[in-house]
Order: sequence, then C-alpha cells, then structure tokens
Amino acid sequence: MAYRRRIYFTEKQKAEIWDRWQRGESMSSIGRRFDRNSSSIYPLLARTGGIRPPERRRSRFALTLAEREEISIGLRAQLTLRAIARQLRRAPSTISREVQRNGGRTRYRAARSDQAAWDRALRPKPCKLACRPAVCRRVSVKLERKWSPQQIAGWLKRAHPDDETARVSHETIYRSLFIQTRGVLKKELLAHLRATRAIRRSRHASLKRDGLGQIKDAVSIRERPATVEDRAIPGHWEGDLIAGSKNSYIATLVERRTRYVMLARVKNKDTASVIAALAKQVQHLPRELRRSLTWDRGKELADHKCLTLATDLDIYFCDPHSPWQRGTNENTNRLLRQYFPKGTDLSVHSQAKLNAVARELNERPRKTLNYDSPAEKFEECVAAIG
Repeated sequence: MAYRRRIYFTEKQKAEIWDRWQRGESMSSIGRRFDRNSSSIYPLLARTGGIRPPERRRSRFALTLAEREEISIGLRAQLTLRAIARQLRRAPSTISREVQRNGGRTRYRAARSDQAAWDRALRPKPCKLACRPAVCRRVSVKLERKWSPQQIAGWLKRAHPDDETARVSHETIYRSLFIQTRGVLKKELLAHLRATRAIRRSRHASLKRDGLGQIKDAVSIRERPATVEDRAIPGHWEGDLIAGSKNSYIATLVERRTRYVMLARVKNKDTASVIAALAKQVQHLPRELRRSLTWDRGKELADHKCLTLATDLDIYFCDPHSPWQRGTNENTNRLLRQYFPKGTDLSVHSQAKLNAVARELNERPRKTLNYDSPAEKFEECVAAIG
C-alpha cells in the first residue's frame, strides 16, 4: 500500500490558504488546490480558531541581518565592540549584548544570531480581557444569555461611554473565544453563539437555500408601498416558517421597524394550521400595528386571502429564490437557531416556551437600533398609538 508523503506548507502556501479561507472557500476546495484532503487544511486553520494570525514584523529598532553581518566581519577583524558600534552608529551596550547572547566573540554567526533573535521576539501580547477580569466576567455572563459579541460590545460602549477600560470590541471577544491559547473565555461559551462551529468562518462564506413553491394570486413585493421599504412607519411585518424534524414547524414574525419578534406554534405546515396560528398572534396587536405582512413563496400561505380577512393585513410575496427580500426575517431565523437547532423536534416546545424565547430575543440590544432593544422600540410605538 502506497502512502502519500506528508505535506509541509511553505509560508507562501500558508498565506494562500488563509487568503482563500478569508474569501469564503471551503476546506475541501482549498485542499483540492494543493491536491490534499480537507483534513490537511484543518490543522493549520484550527490552530488559531479559523482567525488569521497577524503577520509578524521586526521592530524598526532591532538589529538587521546586514548589521549582524557587519558585527561578524568586525569580530573576525579583531575590532573592539566600541569600534563596531561606531561603524554601525549603535550604542556599545547594544553590540555587547548581541555578541554575549549569541556565542561570544569566537562563536558569533550573523545568520544564526538573526534567526535566534526572531525566535526570541515571539512573545504573545496578553489580550484586553486577560488584563481586565471584571470585564471578562461581564462578557461571559452576556454570552451565556446568548448575546452576540457585537451586541455585548455595543452595550458596553453605551453603558461606559467615557471609560475605555470597561469596553472591548466584538473582534476581541471572538478572538478570545476561538483562540483558546489566550486562556480567557471558556471554550464552552462557543455553544452560546448563533453559529456553533469549532472554528470561525469567513463572512464571505455563502449560505445556500432552495427556493420554495408558487402562490396563486400573490401580490408581488414589487407592489409593496415605499413606506414599507424605508421602515418609517411601524406595523409592517415579515414572516416565515422554521422547520425541525418529524415535520415540525414554528411560525416567525418580525416587525420591520423595531425588529420585534413573535413566535407561533403550528401543528402542521398545511395552510389552515399556519393561517390560524398567525391570525391568533396578530390579533393581539393594535390595528395601527397591523399593516402588512411579507412572506416567501411557501405554499403554507396559499390561502392568504383568509389571513387578510381575519387580520386586515396586506399580504405581499417575495420573488422566487429571493430570501434576501425578507432580510430582517432571515436574520431573525438565524438568531432563533440558537434556541431551536436544525434537526430537532420543534413540536415539543409549548407556546409559553416560544413566548419566553421571543421575550429574550426582544430584550437583546441591537446594533441596527443603536443598541436599544426591540422591546423598547416596540413599546415606544404602542405608547405613541395610545
């Protein structure tokens, strides 16, 4: 049996791997570029949690290889250390330390000394969270409540506008989670992130979804009034179903202006069950907050006219294969997958459980709302109506 020779990637190859990973390519695709399986790519990426390590640079104050060559030549010529220092316009103490730590006058070699200096210079700088335990504890608590790193960073900035020591960026939080060698945030906290993966994926990595069915007499999203698009008036909703195992589903509704979420338990995906569940949720709203609903082309809303009669909602449908036209709802569904993972039975969750999840989601600060929560914004809309 023939075994393949173990591959050692050069620095240039490693740079290309990271470039491709950051562009969103899969490990399988990158492996094919080097005629290897994805298992050959994973160890390189996983070492830093899928986050590209910063490129190392020498300090502008450090001795260069050329200067070390001059030191070596000077030592062979039996020059004094002070004479060598004058030639290089360096302090005599700098030359003295350089020679002493690299073998002395008789064993000093320029190339070997330059490599040794490069190796010694590798001292990881402690991250901000490691130096501020109180901030680290606050971040951990919010992660356990399923807040995203960006929400935590925005909340800290809003809570401590004049104290930079009490704030961290979302990138610092992500790096502390995925790069476990920092020893700051526990690896278990990764399970509370929206996307539970072992290493960080590029934001350019694509998410592919199949298009759904056709609806008779559907009013296109292109006929939706401009006031819906600019989010100036509350009461316009986006909706969808999220699916689980055993043909189980949950109906999701999100208000476009405030990002306020409502969830409805549905027995089946048939039209009657979905419309009944949606109508029950929507009828709790003031009439001024029941203006329109935008849905995809799923056949569960085939009898959309009945929903309009029951709720006074104008129903609009997205173009086929165009989920981005309901971007607010698509983002909300990704948030909900933290609570309802794919492949699990959604029918086991009661309406009370769904209400509790919606409440927790509505109480999170949102960057798009300037780190107010959807609940706060929605309450303002209700108060303005009253």
